[in-house]
Amino acid sequence: MRAVTDASAPSGVAHGERLLAFADALVGEDDAALERAREELAAALGPVGLVDAAAVASNFERMVRIADGTGIPLDASVRLVAAGLPGELGIGCFGSAANTPALTFPQRVLARALQPFARALLRLVFRRARA
Repeated sequence: MRAVTDASAPSGVAHGERLLAFADALVGEDDAALERAREELAAALGPVGLVDAAAVASNFERMVRIADGTGIPLDASVRLVAAGLPGELGIGCFGSAANTPALTFPQRVLARALQPFARALLRLVFRRARA
């Protein structure tokens, strides 16, 4: 998870450092950095790979803007299982974070107990949501 916000953390994703640099440049204000990141990604993935990466980033940006604009809160089951992620990833600063109720004391205790199983539980929650 740390690799999402820390370029020095290994992600296990092919060309992860270049993809992260591209994503950071897309949301930044440095046109030269974006051009460099675009060129490096195109060299690594080819033009089709660059277009795919840009499409994924654009779609994610669209979904985040919709969520922020409508104030979609996290589901209760996701809040419990992923209790530490907002702080770890620094996403509590987004406007829509205010729409997700804080965990109660018993929920915080349960979330702490579930932490070692968080990844497996998140997969289960997302599989159930898709069904």
